[in-house]
Amino acid sequence: MKKLKSIIYMCLFFCSTFLFAAKVDTLQVASVAMNKTYKAAIVLPNSYAKSKTAYPVLYLLHGAYGHFNDWLSKTPNKEVVKNLADQYDIIIVMPEGETFSFYIDSPVNSGSQFETFITKEVIGTVDKTYRTIADKRARAITGLSMGGHGALYLSAKHPDLFCAAGSMSGAVDMSTMLNRESSQQVIQLMQPVFGEQSGSQEMYVKHAVLRMVDAIKENKLPLIIDCGVDDFLIESNRELHRRLVYNKVAHDYTERPGAHTWEYWENALPYHVFFFSKILSRK
Repeated sequence: MKKLKSIIYMCLFFCSTFLFAAKVDTLQVASVAMNKTYKAAIVLPNSYAKSKTAYPVLYLLHGAYGHFNDWLSKTPNKEVVKNLADQYDIIIVMPEGETFSFYIDSPVNSGSQFETFITKEVIGTVDKTYRTIADKRARAITGLSMGGHGALYLSAKHPDLFCAAGSMSGAVDMSTMLNRESSQQVIQLMQPVFGEQSGSQEMYVKHAVLRMVDAIKENKLPLIIDCGVDDFLIESNRELHRRLVYNKVAHDYTERPGAHTWEYWENALPYHVFFFSKILSRK
């Protein structure tokens, strides 16, 4: 009898977990700028279906070589994003950024306009489709690697859209990519963004977060930045930290054990969501 009761309790537990967990939508986002339609994964907290209130939104960007569903499919714990949406009662949006867009508007290719896509088309579509608090005070952005660059880059250029930003293992100095063994592959992959100048160090430096410290200082957005000590991007993140400190820009900076891996990013994400939870408005 005791064994039967235990089985029943376990069944009830798993059923309740399944029934009362965050929901994942796949949203089609039409891009007028690029004349394409891209997907975005939307995680709605369990409470969303049972309420009529509006919710704050976290935009969570993927890295290079990735796509919109990476945060749901590549973390060791496939429930981590959904659990955080439930825990903090927020909507988490994971938009497409293509494999090597770096979330910037290409100066040479109208088919690669991801700054415009995220800041105008994705945010606009999400706010029209879901009960969001459609205001910067309830909108934050972060991401990993290329997405870390994207989050800091977009928030620096569009402080009217976000109340806080973060970066995990961010590619904050894009020129670093040209100093690696895979530089020829990078040059090829960046051609849709920079065209014939995809091998130009100057072009990468021009679009690097490292050169945006003045704008970041002026915007005064709360920032959370971290990187693993064994990550190949650690030195550029340390340089960004030094420049922010030198310019007296308040920010949360952390180095942790780990490399450029999903294990590291799965561990880092809860710190970011906790940081944002103290800033995001709920009214």
